[in-house]
Amino acid sequence: MLVDFDTLPETSRIWIYQANRSFTSDELVEIEKKINEFLEQWTAHGADLKGGYEIKYKRFIIIGLDQGVTPATGCSIDTSVRFIQQLEKEYNVDLIDKMNVSFKQGEFVAYKPLNDFKKMAKNKSVSPNTIVFNNLVTNIAEYRTNWEVPAKDSWHNRFLN
Repeated sequence: MLVDFDTLPETSRIWIYQANRSFTSDELVEIEKKINEFLEQWTAHGADLKGGYEIKYKRFIIIGLDQGVTPATGCSIDTSVRFIQQLEKEYNVDLIDKMNVSFKQGEFVAYKPLNDFKKMAKNKSVSPNTIVFNNLVTNIAEYRTNWEVPAKDSWHNRFLN
């Protein structure tokens, strides 16, 4: 069951998928339609899942699930991952690789392999105040407060010394 992302409770579980490039305007229209269709039919053992989503900076797909209504199961999570993998194939984009880092350079969102980010930190090309995207947040409350944060306040901090 598709609901507006902003109506999901703060305790709702989230999954963040970062793209290795920005989506075009046309792609965003198509992707939103596909996500709407997916969430309308997403179930766990036959029970509707109450989910919503948002797309940020034309490159992050954030899917939220109100587990207070119906919790996700292994099968329902697998179904969502297969859906995301299908988007990867259709749009020739990487959404699942967690070994990459996204961060802000001014208003631009940069995307680098983790090793490149480490080198940039060592060379002081990124600083403790560089805004990074902490895609390890697990619920909407954390997403709202700890997703887009200075590197010094995230797991990225370990590379800044």
